[in-house]
Amino acid sequence: MIKSLHIENIAVIEKTDIDFGEGLNVLTGETGAGKSIIIDAINAVLGERTSKELIRSGCDRAEVSALFCDLSDTSKQALIDNGYEVDEDGSLLIVRVLSLAGNGTIKINGRPATAGVLRAIGKNLVNIHGQHDNQSLLNPDNHYLYLDRLAENSNVLQEYYDEFRYLNAVRRELASLEIDEDEKKRKTELLEYQIKELEAADIKLGELDDIKSKLQIAENYEKTMSALSDAYYSINGTDDADGAFSMLKNAQKHVAAAKGDEFPRIAQRLGDLLAELDDIAADIRGFTHNAEYSELDAEKLRSRLDTLHRLMLKYGSDEQSCLDFLEKSRRELDNISISEEKISELSQELDHSTERLVALGEKLTATRVKAASECSKKVCEVLNFLDMPNVVFDVKIEKGRYTKVGCDTVEFMIGTNAGESVKPLHKIASGGELSRVMLSIKSIFADKDDVDTLIFDEIDTGISGRAAGKVGVQLKNVAECRQVVCVTHLAQIAAFAQNHLLIEKAVQNGRTYTGVKSLSYDDRISELARIMSGTDMTENFYNSAKELLDRSNI
Repeated sequence: MIKSLHIENIAVIEKTDIDFGEGLNVLTGETGAGKSIIIDAINAVLGERTSKELIRSGCDRAEVSALFCDLSDTSKQALIDNGYEVDEDGSLLIVRVLSLAGNGTIKINGRPATAGVLRAIGKNLVNIHGQHDNQSLLNPDNHYLYLDRLAENSNVLQEYYDEFRYLNAVRRELASLEIDEDEKKRKTELLEYQIKELEAADIKLGELDDIKSKLQIAENYEKTMSALSDAYYSINGTDDADGAFSMLKNAQKHVAAAKGDEFPRIAQRLGDLLAELDDIAADIRGFTHNAEYSELDAEKLRSRLDTLHRLMLKYGSDEQSCLDFLEKSRRELDNISISEEKISELSQELDHSTERLVALGEKLTATRVKAASECSKKVCEVLNFLDMPNVVFDVKIEKGRYTKVGCDTVEFMIGTNAGESVKPLHKIASGGELSRVMLSIKSIFADKDDVDTLIFDEIDTGISGRAAGKVGVQLKNVAECRQVVCVTHLAQIAAFAQNHLLIEKAVQNGRTYTGVKSLSYDDRISELARIMSGTDMTENFYNSAKELLDRSNI
């Protein structure tokens, strides 16, 4: 549950700390005091998208931090799954800093985090119900979501979804093979031509560079041979003159004959030069006597080079690209050749997958039908308690087209008056009725998930009188198994709180400031009296507020 909330420079709140308790926590205050800002701050600390407009005017940054304790096993596992450790005392600290410059930060137990990770963790910590949820409830397209939560059918739904994806993959592959005969013939002829051309070229990896090197030699062969011959004779000499090798050997002999400690080392160095020079001469001789080089044909090399360049313009930038294109073309031609057999196989697999999908769809429908019966019964029980004694709530499930979430159309139906037939919820429910329907649904979900804290923002819309008191009782009942935070304008609801928080707004030096404080017993009586009376506080209102508070907490 959320233990404390620290807010700094959020809208009209300069700085405030809020301590929440177990059970039912209620937030009240004058209209415009900042109750919605508290909800915005909690949304921010749960990773929801925020606006720079949330930062207090005149400030560069804002901060919201929340301390959670007594985490559920689901929340602990979510932390671990996202790479964060749970504190030894089981607490969790989330700090989010907003910045006008756009460089805000998020930290989970002191470690940096992203908004996405924070949302993944936060959805297990707090569930916020606001007015937008009522709009969601009015949209029949969302009704299966409520039903599936109650059915706890995620495994069946995942099986169905996996089969649905597989079936569509088979269908796409089948469609890609089912081309008309003219297109098949045209594509076959093109592939055969491309394969024949590339196979005839017999391209080898590294061939292009090798041809360029050989062409350079072939185009300058005579000059190269003459130059290398002159170099060889310069090293080994001719019949008429000594070469460098003989002269160097003679120099080594004279140095070796010299007397002195340094000369043997010099003679050795000359010996090393002689060995190296001998190797060089052998390499030159090997090149001049290499038959391969003498047989190089520059015209043939240029022709081959032109062929490779032409093919690379058509099929790829290098030898590997051309070879890859050849292999790809062979596979495509094979696929066309065996397409009839493949089409038959895929058609059979499509039939089998369809059968499996239909079976899984029926299995999914069965879970929803069972949950629908339970949902109708329990929602009616809660609505009867919430002062709607003649209500009939029904979940209509009809067969629809197969989509990724099943083959059912789910719609909530309601009849609010005795003797009337049920009609779609979005057509007849008033604001007060809709709030009570949502509360009843949230109530029956309370035992179906591990969310630590439920927050109700403006749950009392359209509700007054005795029904409001019943809503307060129901909120307190829900709060027996988890923490509940409720923003309300009704004294009948606020009276049931275990922890009553007052949001107050004040103007100082031309600036608006909002603060939050926990109320004592006497303060609660005054606040309830203010809510009941509006502006004029009288002894009768005070006594009525005291009676309401005492009666609500018996």
